[in-house]
Amino acid sequence: MSFTVIIIIVCVAVAAALIAVFLVFGRSETNFKFDIGGNGPKASGGSDTSAETTTQGRLVGQAAVTGGIFAVLLGKLWSMQLLSSDEYAQQAESNRTRTVSVPAPRGRILDRNGKEIVTNRSSLTVLAEADVANDDIELTLIGNLIGMPALAVKRKVEDSSAGAQSMRSVAVDVSRRVVAFLGEHPTVFSGVSVAERTQRSYPYGSLAAHVVGYTGTVTSDQLNATDSSDEGAVHYSSGDTVGQSGVELQYESVLQGVAGEQTVYVDADGNVLDYSTYVEPRSGSDVVLTLDMDVQKAAEESIVKVAEYQQKAGYSATGACAIAIDCTNGEVIAMASYPTYSPSIFVGGISTSDWEALQSEDAHFPLMNRAISGQYPSGSIIKSLTTLAALSYGIATASSSWYCTGWWTGFGKDYGMKCWWTSGHGEVNLVTGITYSCDVVFYEIGKGFFYDKDNPEGMQDTFKKFGLGSLTGIDLPSEAEGRVPDAEWKWNYWSSATEQQRTWQGGDNCNLAIGQGDLLVTCMQMVDAYAGIANRGPIYKPHVLKSVKSATGSGTVIDYNPEVIINTDEDSANLDIVDEGLSGVVYQESPTQTAHWTNLDVAVRGKTGTAEQTSVGEPVGWFMAFVPAENPKYAVGANMDRVLSGASSAMYVVRDIIGAIYGQPDDVSYDTTNVDR
Repeated sequence: MSFTVIIIIVCVAVAAALIAVFLVFGRSETNFKFDIGGNGPKASGGSDTSAETTTQGRLVGQAAVTGGIFAVLLGKLWSMQLLSSDEYAQQAESNRTRTVSVPAPRGRILDRNGKEIVTNRSSLTVLAEADVANDDIELTLIGNLIGMPALAVKRKVEDSSAGAQSMRSVAVDVSRRVVAFLGEHPTVFSGVSVAERTQRSYPYGSLAAHVVGYTGTVTSDQLNATDSSDEGAVHYSSGDTVGQSGVELQYESVLQGVAGEQTVYVDADGNVLDYSTYVEPRSGSDVVLTLDMDVQKAAEESIVKVAEYQQKAGYSATGACAIAIDCTNGEVIAMASYPTYSPSIFVGGISTSDWEALQSEDAHFPLMNRAISGQYPSGSIIKSLTTLAALSYGIATASSSWYCTGWWTGFGKDYGMKCWWTSGHGEVNLVTGITYSCDVVFYEIGKGFFYDKDNPEGMQDTFKKFGLGSLTGIDLPSEAEGRVPDAEWKWNYWSSATEQQRTWQGGDNCNLAIGQGDLLVTCMQMVDAYAGIANRGPIYKPHVLKSVKSATGSGTVIDYNPEVIINTDEDSANLDIVDEGLSGVVYQESPTQTAHWTNLDVAVRGKTGTAEQTSVGEPVGWFMAFVPAENPKYAVGANMDRVLSGASSAMYVVRDIIGAIYGQPDDVSYDTTNVDR
C-alpha cells in the first residue's frame, strides 16, 4: 500500500469524525435562555432529563468511540506501513522463495609426496523436478534413455532427502549422447535438466581403501549430530554426501566443504517458478596423509601374492594385514588389509546387492580394516615382551637356561605341554629361546609368575605397559582394544562355569607366555610394541594425518605434532638380550629365512609367530621387524589368517615392504613349506 493511499484513508476518517461531531453539536438547540434585560444567562430549569438531551449524549459518546476506533486503526496502519514494512516485506518474500543447497566439492586426500589418493572429477548428472514423478510417460522415456526401469526412476524422483524444492538426482556419469538427446527434446523432457556435479575419484583404485574409507548419504545419526551447538561443528542437510569410514569419516570436518545456496521462487504448492540469487559453494580442504603410495602398493601386492601361494599349498589364507610406521614419530607409512574393496562402488549410491556382498561372511568381510580392528592371538611374537617381563621381575636372568625335550611337565605329568618343535631344542636360554621360539623357555617363565606371590601378574603388567589391551589412539575409526586376560577377567567372563574352571590356573599363565589362550591383540598394537623395543623406551601415537592444506595458497593450516603415548622405561641390558634373540631369528634360525634378509643392505631385527585358532581350525601367521637394527627408523608387521606359519607367510610380506622402503626388492623365491615359528 502506497503512502498516497494512506493519506486518503486518513483524510476520509477525519472527515467522518467531523461530520459526526457536527451532527451532534451543530444542529441541536441550546440549553440556555438569555434575558433581554441584559442579565446574564441562566438555566431555564434544573437538570435536563428530556429525551432530546439523552439522545444527544449518546451521539456524543458514539462519536467519541468511533473516533477512538479510527485512531487505533490509523495508529496500527501507520505502524504496519511505516515502522514494520521491512519485516512484513521479508515475510512475504519468504513465502514465495526457498533456498536450495548446492553441494560443495570435498577436499582431496593426498599421500606424503602429494600423490592424489582421492580426488574429485566432473560428472554429468541428470536432474528432475519433483512433479516429474506424476508423469508416467516422461518417467518411461527417461528410463529408456538412461537404461533404468521406470519404477527406479520414479523412486529417484520421489526422493526428497535433498530438500522439497531441490532437483532430484536420477543418474550420474551419463554419456554425452544422453545430454545431447535431452537438449534436443526440451518439450518432451520439460522437468529434466543436466548439471555438472563432482564425484569422488580414485586414481589408485582400491589401493589404501581401508585407510581413506568411503562416502555416502548422511545418516540420521549424523543429521542429529548437526544439532550440536559446538562452534565449528559441521551442519548437514538431508541428502548431503559425507564420510562413512576411514579418513573420509575421521577428518570429515575439514574435507566437507561449505555448501552453496540457490534461491528459487515457488508458488503456493511449492513448485519452482524461477531462480534468483546464487552463492558459490566452497570446496573442502585437502588432507595430506603420512602414507607412501609406493610402499602401500608393495604391501598390498605382496599380501595378494603370498595369499595365492598359501592357497596353492592348501591353506585358506582368507585374511591378512600389514603395517609400516616410522617408529621415530608414529607416522603410518603403509597400512594394508585383505580382502579389500573399491571405494568407487559407493559413488552415486551403492546397490543393495553390492552392500550385502560386502557384508557377507563368505566374502570374509572386505570392509573390515584388519590392521586396527582384527583381533588375534599373538603367538610367538609376544615372546619378546614375555622375556622383558621375566627379566624385569626377576623370574629369569641373562644366565638362566633350560633343557627342551619337546615335552614339558612343569606342573606334573598330568599337565604336560608340548613345544612346537616336538623333537626338542636341547639346551636353551633367553636369547636362543627367542631365536628358536622354544615354548619350554616361556612355559618356565609362566610357571615362575604363577608361583610369584609378589607379582603374579607381572606378565600382564608388562604387556599392558607396551600398550596391549588398550587403544593405540590412531586417528582412524573402529579401532579394537584387544584383551590381556588375568584372574579377574577369567572369573567374570566364565561366570556360568564351575569355581575351578573360573579360577586362574598355571596353564593359563603358560598359554599367555607364548601368546595363546585368551590373549587378543591387533596388528597395530604389536607394531607399536616392537617400535617401543626399537626405540628402547618411547612409543609414539600412530597417525595417518600429516597435514591439512590451506584452502588458499600453498601453506598448511594444520601440521600433526608427534606425541609420545608410552615410555616403557626398560633396562638397557634387558633390551640387549631381546635384541640379540631377534637378530638370531633373522640370521640364524633358518637358512630359508636368512636368505631373504642377507640380500638387503640394512640389518634387520625380527620375530616369527604362529598362533593356533581353535575356533577356525587353521593358524594365524605373524612377523614383526624393525630396521635398521643399529638406529631403527621403521617398525613393520604383518599377519595372515589360516596359513601354515608366520615364517611361510607374513615374513615375506614384511620383507617386501622393507624392500620397497629401501628400494631393494626380495629376489629369493617363496617357500610355503617353511614351518619355523
